[in-house]
Amino acid sequence: MRTRLLLGGLAVTFVVVGCGSDPRPAPTSPDRAITVASVNFSESETLAEIYAQVLERNGYPVRRALDLPSREVVEPALEQGLVDLTPEYLGTILAFVDPDASAERLDQAGLHARLQAALGRRGIEVLAAAPAANQNGLAVTRATARRLHLAKVSELAPLAGSLVLGGPPECPERPFCLPGFASTYGLRFKAFRPLDSGGPRTLAALQGSEIGVGVLFTTDGTLGGPDPDVVLLDDDRHLQPSENVVPVVRRAVVRRYGARFVALVDRVSTQLQTADLIALNRDVDINGVTPARAARNWLRAHGF
Repeated sequence: MRTRLLLGGLAVTFVVVGCGSDPRPAPTSPDRAITVASVNFSESETLAEIYAQVLERNGYPVRRALDLPSREVVEPALEQGLVDLTPEYLGTILAFVDPDASAERLDQAGLHARLQAALGRRGIEVLAAAPAANQNGLAVTRATARRLHLAKVSELAPLAGSLVLGGPPECPERPFCLPGFASTYGLRFKAFRPLDSGGPRTLAALQGSEIGVGVLFTTDGTLGGPDPDVVLLDDDRHLQPSENVVPVVRRAVVRRYGARFVALVDRVSTQLQTADLIALNRDVDINGVTPARAARNWLRAHGF
């Protein structure tokens, strides 16, 4: 099924792909399938696959809308009923839907409550947050860290003017990306190069010396190796909020399927650890495993 989404005059087309479920009877007919969405980076797609596959295994009809351009597309699609469930990150989605909250230093529980209030007004429910978390991080090569004696983000301040920053195209508008690096750390980079969301293009640009500093995710698969050639700098002024993985779901879907559906999704979330995200990202981004297979392996290992 092809769905066309109109946002402020911008037409975005994405394909929603149906897939089979296990032999158990589905709780409802396929035309009321749950559309699980992700944005266009591998961790989001793998997480979406984990939730989609566990729902399928438990008899729920599922469609997928994967690799969508950005949160600016997915969140309105949730409100419009074009997608039903997507994995999000607590601090970033709260800053997106409630910009006034971005300046508050809230703990995980506070972020969750504030997010539920903000999304609740839009007909969206916030389910249990996972222990797993993934923040924006500033990374340099190990050679650069040694040469410039860098271990903390604050140590970049006198050097940033000579360094090019690379990262997601949305970074200049995101409060925990370029604006936050400037306001919290006083970082004024020589230039910004739009690449990808903590992905292979940013990593390759760092390793190829095309940029001096890169915005990488703290769950990047390259960071879990025994001797990584790229290192994260310590966020010593605590710019980044709690970024626990959290599924957000249309209220209509929660009401349709009830407590059994919520308990199943929550049970998956409570078993997701940050180390799992690093391992999943290593499998997908480095070892070439597909997000669908990585998700299937994780679910099998965790008894789903």
